[in-house]
Amino acid sequence: MADYGTLYVVRPEDENSVSLKKILQRHPEVQFVSFMGVDFAGNDTDEKIPIKEFVDNFETMCNGCAAQTDGSSVVLPGIATLNDARVDLKMDTTVNWYVDYNYEHFDEKLQKNVGTLRIPCYLVHNGKHVCSRSILADTLAYVNKEIMGLLKKYPHIPGLEHLKKSADVKELVFTCATELEFWVKTPGEDAPVEVLSSSQIMQEQYWQRTRGSVRTALEQCIEMMQNYGLEPEMGHKECGGVKGQLTADGHMTHIMEQLEIDWKYNVGVQTADNEILVRNIVKETFRKNGLDVTFEAKPIPGVAGSGEHTHVGIGAKLNNGKYVNLFAPADMKKDFLSVLGYGALMGLLKNYEVINPFISCTTDAFNRLQPGFEAPVCVNTSLGLAPDNPSRNRTILVGLVRDVENPMATRFEMRSPNPFTNTYIAIATFYLAMLDGMKAALGSGKGLKELEKEISKKAGEKGFYLEQERQYRTEADVFEDFSQEERDKLFGKPPATVWENLQALKKYPAKRKVLNAGNVLLDKYIDSFCEGALIRWKTELVMQYLPEYVSKIKKLRELPNGNSVDKKNWAKVNKLRQELAKDGAGKPCLFTQIKSAMGKENYAKASALQIVIQHNMEEVQALYHDYCLNIID
Repeated sequence: MADYGTLYVVRPEDENSVSLKKILQRHPEVQFVSFMGVDFAGNDTDEKIPIKEFVDNFETMCNGCAAQTDGSSVVLPGIATLNDARVDLKMDTTVNWYVDYNYEHFDEKLQKNVGTLRIPCYLVHNGKHVCSRSILADTLAYVNKEIMGLLKKYPHIPGLEHLKKSADVKELVFTCATELEFWVKTPGEDAPVEVLSSSQIMQEQYWQRTRGSVRTALEQCIEMMQNYGLEPEMGHKECGGVKGQLTADGHMTHIMEQLEIDWKYNVGVQTADNEILVRNIVKETFRKNGLDVTFEAKPIPGVAGSGEHTHVGIGAKLNNGKYVNLFAPADMKKDFLSVLGYGALMGLLKNYEVINPFISCTTDAFNRLQPGFEAPVCVNTSLGLAPDNPSRNRTILVGLVRDVENPMATRFEMRSPNPFTNTYIAIATFYLAMLDGMKAALGSGKGLKELEKEISKKAGEKGFYLEQERQYRTEADVFEDFSQEERDKLFGKPPATVWENLQALKKYPAKRKVLNAGNVLLDKYIDSFCEGALIRWKTELVMQYLPEYVSKIKKLRELPNGNSVDKKNWAKVNKLRQELAKDGAGKPCLFTQIKSAMGKENYAKASALQIVIQHNMEEVQALYHDYCLNIID
């Protein structure tokens, strides 16, 4: 049998019966098929179907239902209910299909690892697409139609003078990219938080040389991404971590490092599909090298968390073969953005309150969004010191990425997403918000300098689109140059819990309608997403965080050989311990109070208690740390 090498990708032009059968005949190591749908929580389905079953029934599966599941297997609350639970999976033949190899399952006869063809699918309920992938695909189709209409309605757009007329536009391109940050460690081992924190402050790890199994795994990840055609750009150490230790036999141990992997942008749905692929590559490759990987936003309190900065832009392919970035102005040294660019940026900022519930929908996400860790805590942007002197302010929410010599690089970097953000829905909300701002900017008839003035206005100054009481732009360090009180006053007070965040969708009905535009992100889908996030928030708090807190509290013990100072310090610790975890006669502790509030569905009270508990847990652990340091006998 001829060796046709390793099959990694099946591209759309080959996703038909004739081509696919030829490909699979040449690659008998591909022995299973898995249909990948993505629910509202961002979970991707996976199952194993024998390849023969798939090939024999390809036409039926392709033209109708490829497989079935039910509402108990996917997060679609309020849609796929117990009495109407059937969910069909429909194959998407417009994106790449990937082969997922099991490197622990080796076929001796073929002398190859066994592979599974993963096929991205839409989830269908009662004949309608009800999934994250379809929301993004349909949103981009709607935004595409609306922008093409705007180009015809406004033939002379300031900043886009080089775009002669709308008839020159062949198609729009929605460029998107994500960056994946993650922590890797030796199984069962943890480094002290103090050591991690000091290493971060001294910048001992950022972009440092990787070593041992971490280096090997990182290099293998980049090689594998190349095999899948993802065009990796770099892999490097992030700011968190400590140096591993070398054992007597030459192996690295006590590994605790933060890494980042970047790869080339793509378009729309393919961008989000690629992210799922990269996450799987990273998990499997590091596990193969004996290392644990976590994509949690804040796996270690007091140390930098992991973000997943998401870049979005819009370009236009012209009939003459040229490409125009719709956000870049004709003169990059004179202006920051085109009218469409300014409008898109204003749309993101004005409507972020209703975008945020889809970005930060877990307690873990909010644990990351703390001042001083390069994670955004305010709704604001930075344009740069001058159009010919762009800067990168890492303390703001929406970064303007631009290169004076390369207009094609102009885009917006959303710094709030984390690795568990549902990228499909996040990107959809970004483009819907940008469309709202673009329509407002064009409709205002204002020029580029007037729009720059609008986005640069001070709090209290009236704008034609942006809210009067808010400031939206700063070139300063948000963490160092503003107090928390000043930040809240100028940029708006951010939500502190999942519950507070979800309330924005009720508090701002006009902004919510921006997300409803085009009848894609329907109210019932928004409500379903929120219900799933609420269930997860309640479950995590009661079943995960509270038991962890109790365990930590029980480990805080009075130590022997303490003097009078130590006894006073222990008294402070013990007082907080009791308030947090010990019920008294007629006086329930904070842990009991929050469980009671959750049981009574008093979520506002539970949310307020969560803030108090988290603050007290941080305080009691800090007090205990100082208490222990003073006992030297």
